[in-house]
Amino acid sequence: MNSENRDAPLIIGVDNGFGNTKTRNCCFPTGVLSYDREPTFKRNLLVYGGRYYLIGEGHKEFSPEKALDNDHYVLTLAAVARELDIRGLTSARVHLAAGLPLTWVTEQKDAFRNYLLQNPAADFTFRGAEYHVEFEGAEILPQGFAAVADKLKDFEGINLLADIGHGTMNVMYIIDRCPRQDRCFTEKYGTNQCALAVRENLMRLCHATVDESAIEKTFRTGSAEISERYLTVIRDTATEYVEGIFRKLREREYDPESMRLYVVGGGACLVKNFGRYEPDRVTIQEDICATAKGYEYLAELKTRRNGGAV
Repeated sequence: MNSENRDAPLIIGVDNGFGNTKTRNCCFPTGVLSYDREPTFKRNLLVYGGRYYLIGEGHKEFSPEKALDNDHYVLTLAAVARELDIRGLTSARVHLAAGLPLTWVTEQKDAFRNYLLQNPAADFTFRGAEYHVEFEGAEILPQGFAAVADKLKDFEGINLLADIGHGTMNVMYIIDRCPRQDRCFTEKYGTNQCALAVRENLMRLCHATVDESAIEKTFRTGSAEISERYLTVIRDTATEYVEGIFRKLREREYDPESMRLYVVGGGACLVKNFGRYEPDRVTIQEDICATAKGYEYLAELKTRRNGGAV
């Protein structure tokens, strides 16, 4: 096995979403299928603790707590392996940088840190390569905010940050570059609510179901290789969902004339493709890996403040 520099652990950011798991360089569906025996198809197979896990298969249901089962832990192992593979490593000391929704961090960060650090080291196989990872620690940070942390100098005046994920939409005010913890809100209005409405409307109006991949592609790009009739239903439903986003923001006192809006997270593409807004007053962060990159940025800042200690 290769070995990393022993002077300091690698800081690897992992954005454990319920739709996708993201790192600085990778994004894959948040799904895990577990088997007692080796499955037939094993392109993204992870073997750990005597069990076989197909990564990116199935669907992870939204839950207000990420540590209720072992899925996010296994997904984190896969995420770390993908980042190590990019670096040409199979053995490393790793400091994880992960996060939770803005209003959940205070209450859940200790439990989530303990969950990620449940084992001091992990030996596993992913995509046919053997990995040995020693976990040196974990930083639990506010998601959403992490996606813009390195751009705070641009947040003059009154700014509203909307992080639209799979299960929730998290809202934070940032005033004159200062995040306001007393003005953070979490709404259960993530992109999954839009997907559920799409499937319901397709069945009601077209008496049909459409593969989830076509729905997701329409969300991302505005189109897909399906009939115009199906596309119209998806687009109309997505437009209604985005109107709902702006309605909920107005309920949180969003005023486009007096403040700027920054939209991040997987739902940013929906706002871009189906929303009505003033482009010079709204910034859309299209990089789905921005939050994972922000976790690393914030963890590295803390390291520098501590004189090199993570």
